[in-house]
Amino acid sequence: MTVRLSFAIIGGLLAIAAPAVAQTPAGGDTGGGVVRVAKPVTGQQVYEAVCQACHMADAKGGVGAGTIPALASNPRLAGAAYPISAVVLGKGGMPSLAGPLDDAQIAQVVTYIRTSFGNAYPKPVTAADVARIPHPARGGGH
Repeated sequence: MTVRLSFAIIGGLLAIAAPAVAQTPAGGDTGGGVVRVAKPVTGQQVYEAVCQACHMADAKGGVGAGTIPALASNPRLAGAAYPISAVVLGKGGMPSLAGPLDDAQIAQVVTYIRTSFGNAYPKPVTAADVARIPHPARGGGH
């Protein structure tokens, strides 16, 4: 994994992991100081906040210092277990996202990629589907 790729992943994770950040408003401090950042909830919001940095806005992936697999028109997404386990456990240079993302967010983003970018796998993924994948971050083994 390249340093650039690592920073992109870390930046995306920080954006979703920190529900509040201290900021000074553009017009100066008006006494508030803390701006609440909305947690990404929909699959599209999670994709844009976390996945798109590597898989690209069009989900076609990329090649450079490493290969980022395309999610667009990907037959491996037909079965929900594959993309769920890739997100929960990590795969190749992709880290596990089970700590920063909760089961509902993972379900939403997997459903989103399976129904977008030229993919037509309409069965929604549920948080219960995601919870079936044991992971140390949730107290399960792997």
